[in-house]
Order: sequence, then structure tokens, then C-alpha cells
Amino acid sequence: MEGTQLIINDKRQEFPVDTVPAQQTSLDIVAMAMQKGYSPELISQMMDLAERNEKNAARKAYFEAMAAFKATPLKIVKDQYNKRYDSWYSSLGSLLDTVNPGLGANGLSLSFPTPTQTDKTMTIECRISHKLGHTESFAMIFPIDAGAISKDSGKPSRTPIQDIKSTFTYGRSATCEGALGIAGSEASVGDDDGNGSQEPEYITSDQVIEINDLIKETSTDLTKFLEVATAERVEEILAVNYAVLVKNLKKKREAKK
Repeated sequence: MEGTQLIINDKRQEFPVDTVPAQQTSLDIVAMAMQKGYSPELISQMMDLAERNEKNAARKAYFEAMAAFKATPLKIVKDQYNKRYDSWYSSLGSLLDTVNPGLGANGLSLSFPTPTQTDKTMTIECRISHKLGHTESFAMIFPIDAGAISKDSGKPSRTPIQDIKSTFTYGRSATCEGALGIAGSEASVGDDDGNGSQEPEYITSDQVIEINDLIKETSTDLTKFLEVATAERVEEILAVNYAVLVKNLKKKREAKK
């Protein structure tokens, strides 16, 4: 009718547009909502929205940080030789020493939760977390790495505890490489030209005699020594590891004196 004024109330907006600023945390939202006297139901909706925004922001920051980390070339050197399988591999120490500085510079960190284990297998997980809270993980199931049978005694060259430690160490390296999408380069510690296809060089016969004498003189446990040396026999110790091993044995000898 002429002179009649039509008033429309649009109730589709459940709460004011400015109630959830993009950069505010859930606690900020609650404090602001309480000051303005909003209902508990509305405050709960606002908190849910703020938490979703925070998670999305953390997830976005994680992938941006990973992209920045991967933009820097890394050379993961295969610094250990496995005589049993005639192959080089990257030790856990070499791997972590290489990737941790780059991860930390981009707000990322690695962690390995307590593994789950059966009599024959171990499940190992590598987690990559961003400082804002987002985490991605990569897990694998590994058979327990039983030590080789000694040629001399006919007994296992490692104890069950050492088998578990070996499995956990290798598993952390493998899951870390999988989570980060990296792999070791074909090079040993002693290769200046990066060519890992050469035959491994072992210590000389004179060096074997020297090490055996030092082991006897210092009452060093041979099994533990060979585990550190990553060799099944003294004769199979790599030449690149000789200097460090002898230095440690001589230090032990001096301390004993």
C-alpha cells in the first residue's frame, strides 16, 4: 500500500563478521566474546572456527617450510660400509647432522616416538613437526636385525639387545629418509671425488696386529669393539676408520696406566 515501509531482517549471519579476526588465537576470541556478552553457544562456535583457522594456518606454514627446506640442496653421504651385504649406507649420525640445521632454520624438527615391537618386528615412526604445531609422520615395519653368525665361534656376533639397537638405528635412518624424501649419495668418507663404486680398502696386516695388541692390552671387549668399528672381524676394518679406532684404544691404554 502507498506509504507502507517494508523492513527485511536477514538472519542468515549467525554472528558478526568481525568476531573472528584471522590472526587471533582461540583465547583471544573467548576474551573478546566475553567482553561483548555473547552467548556460550556463540562463543563455542567462534572457538571452533578459530581452532580450524589455526590448524589450517599451521598446515600451510608446514608445507611452506618444507618447500624452503627442500630448495636447499643436501648431500647425504653414505659413510658406512656393510661387509655382509657389500654396500654403503648413510649412518644415522651423518644423516641427522646434515638435515637438522636446515630443518631448524625453517622452524621444523624431527622426532622418533617410542617404537612398537613384537618378537620379530619393530614399527618405527619418524615425525616432522612445525613450530606452529602441524605434524606429518612416516612409519615402517622392520624385521629385527639378527647379528651374523661368527665364523670362528659359530655363535651370533651380537646380543639380543644389540640386535634391537641395530634395528632401531637403521629404522630411524630409513624412516627419516622416507619422511624427508631424500637419499644418500654414492660416496664413502674416503672418496674425495664422490665415486662410491670403488672396492673398500681395509687395514693392513701390520695395522691388524697393532689393533689386536691394543685390544688385548686394554682388555677391550672384542664384540663391542667390532660393533663400533662396523666390522665382523678386525681384518675387515675399513682403512678410513683405522686412525680413530687406534686413537681411542691408545687413550684407553693411557687411562689404564
